[in-house]
Amino acid sequence: MSRSLVVGNWKMHASRAQVTDLLSALLAGMPRLDGVDVAVCPPYPYLQQAAGLLTGSRLGLGAQNLAVEASGAHTGEVSGPMLVDVGCRYVLVGHSERRSLYGEHNALVAQKFRAARQHGLVPILCVGEQLAEREAGTTERVIGAQLDAVLDLCGGDSLAGAVIAYEPVWAIGTGQVATPPQAQAVHRFIRERVGRGAATPTLLYGGSVKPDNAAGLFAQADVDGGLVGGASLVADQFLSICKAAFSQ
Repeated sequence: MSRSLVVGNWKMHASRAQVTDLLSALLAGMPRLDGVDVAVCPPYPYLQQAAGLLTGSRLGLGAQNLAVEASGAHTGEVSGPMLVDVGCRYVLVGHSERRSLYGEHNALVAQKFRAARQHGLVPILCVGEQLAEREAGTTERVIGAQLDAVLDLCGGDSLAGAVIAYEPVWAIGTGQVATPPQAQAVHRFIRERVGRGAATPTLLYGGSVKPDNAAGLFAQADVDGGLVGGASLVADQFLSICKAAFSQ
């Protein structure tokens, strides 16, 4: 098993005041979590503020998306070098909301994964199936295609030190959650698909992770931590989830 990792995806939430309050509370609770890596992914406008607050701490900083291009006439985009420049270590790639709401297809997600690697960021590659796909029994085929796009473009070695987050799309923001055996089955499939060994990435579960279900999910053999949405905006809840990862 890889070292445990818990990442908070704030999505399009927060204000300057909320960033200060939330990060201050998280930093106060971090000394009790020496055995787990923790990161947060605020919206773009607050990355610089967050970086300043996190200076010298072990709480990592990530972004929610990046452009394929490193620079140029791409209005509204943010590049990997820019993210590195403001202090980011991680970046989400291919989150289900980017795929479903903004049309990011597998090939584009693979290009973004490659861009993250090229610029020294740790990509958190998000994969997962829609409810209809799970009900049709095509979960592995869908996730396999998402993984293969990255493997074909970047090669298996590109996964060394990377992170893959399994997001059952039907469980994101719905209050539903995959059972621990369901999560483990998909994580085991991912582990086998990308190969076990030195290049094995850290595998996170993301899909309505809460303090009351985190321990059961993180206890699974191939679940190395969580990608947390709504609960990451509440300091006590997020710290409780991090403690659940620490205890495994």
